[in-house]
Amino acid sequence: MSTDLSKFIRNKAFLDKVVTAEEAATWIEDGMTLGMSGFTLFGEPKLFPKALAERGKKEKFKIDLFTGASMGPAADQSMAEADIINLRVPYQGNPVQRKKINAGEIFYIDQHLSHVAESIRQGTYPSLDYAIIEAAAITEDGDIIPTGSVGNSPIFLDTAKHVIIELNISAPPEYEGMHDIYMQSAAGENTREAIPIFEVSKRIGTPGMKVDSAKVRGIIISSEPDIPSPLFEPNAETQQIADNLLSFLGEEVKAGRLTESLAPLQSGVGSVANAVLNGMKTSGFKDIVVASEVLQDGVFDLIDAGVVKFAAGTALSLSKKRVESLGKDLAKYKDKIVFRPQEISNHPEVIRRLGIISFNTALEVDIYGNVNSTHVGGTHMMNGIGGSGDFARNARITIFVTQSTAKDGKISAIVPFVAHVDHTNHDVDVIITEQGYADLRGLAPTQAAERIIENCMHPDYKQQARDYLAAAKERGGQTPHVLEKAFSWHTNLAEKGTMLIK
Repeated sequence: MSTDLSKFIRNKAFLDKVVTAEEAATWIEDGMTLGMSGFTLFGEPKLFPKALAERGKKEKFKIDLFTGASMGPAADQSMAEADIINLRVPYQGNPVQRKKINAGEIFYIDQHLSHVAESIRQGTYPSLDYAIIEAAAITEDGDIIPTGSVGNSPIFLDTAKHVIIELNISAPPEYEGMHDIYMQSAAGENTREAIPIFEVSKRIGTPGMKVDSAKVRGIIISSEPDIPSPLFEPNAETQQIADNLLSFLGEEVKAGRLTESLAPLQSGVGSVANAVLNGMKTSGFKDIVVASEVLQDGVFDLIDAGVVKFAAGTALSLSKKRVESLGKDLAKYKDKIVFRPQEISNHPEVIRRLGIISFNTALEVDIYGNVNSTHVGGTHMMNGIGGSGDFARNARITIFVTQSTAKDGKISAIVPFVAHVDHTNHDVDVIITEQGYADLRGLAPTQAAERIIENCMHPDYKQQARDYLAAAKERGGQTPHVLEKAFSWHTNLAEKGTMLIK
């Protein structure tokens, strides 16, 4: 049965632009820069990148690829396997692509997510040749209705020479009306207004993304579903981290620094975040507002439980169960959720004004509170900084969580000195592990070190850390270190397979 495309393409000027993914893929030339929609597996084109990858198996060419954040196997993985990516910006999470990045086969710029649009606007990146954007519909006015993410799509559409739309006719029609598209003007004296977000739920933009119809070269028709995110169930340790975080927030309420509605919350993606959100069902907190970049299952569950009253982000990241019920869920939550461009959801001005509480995951933390969230062993990229830096520098309270050990205790997540610094101790307020939490606010460096060691470190490593700090204090200084031993735990791991020094 043929599909009546006029239900999805409601502006007749676009109806004669329908092409196959294979034809559109032939338009891409060696050295071109592409901007693709997509953020945490949602809202990305599915047919076009696979067609481009198939072409790449037969022809030699390279592209520079800009996105919102990570994309799924249909996009990042297929193109990485075909070896057609020269440069990738600004965040990724695919193991095949990660391996090529760490082998030097793909150049990778790990950038704060709120900064990408501004860099494109200022012309510090190569200009975009094509924007490839997934859409749920094209309106009578020719506006593009995004699917499950906004990300960097508006700036891609605004600046690209050409546009390819991948119209997903299987996307829930309930998406229409859930987006709040607001574009900033160019930076400069007296040219840029304040972003008028004073309440998370107040809309400031339009439901669709503007596009110059003359730039739209083709429309690909797709019915590919979004890919569920692998949201793992909490284990005993991640559940304890969540409990410790909730205890910290409870103490803030008791101290009168927060109310039972807390402050707008931002959480990173993963099992700890979901455990925290799940724990909020019975925590006594109420009327919570979420102002994050990614909205996970736990946010929907808290709306159902009457704990969260509104949530804003730039993308979804959902389990298989929630993907399957997405249309029904969106209809139910339509007046409680909004999606904005990532330069708005993650903007320092908005984060600071709203007084957001931020919690994200660290790979490792040092005794002074510096955080490494990207590089294993200080050299090998895991995924990227994502939006954690946007929130860490500007949040009302910045929290980083991690399990105290990894690899069956052979690695301590708390070390004398992190091997790579993403977030300096100036931006970090609270460290939480399954062992406890360390509130670093109002502490000098050595006081912070003592609290992190005693409250957050695994018992197997505490004495080793105490000894290091004592030796460092003998050297003196505001932030004392024994430089020749600062990375001794890391070198011991490389040489002997453990950070325990015997």
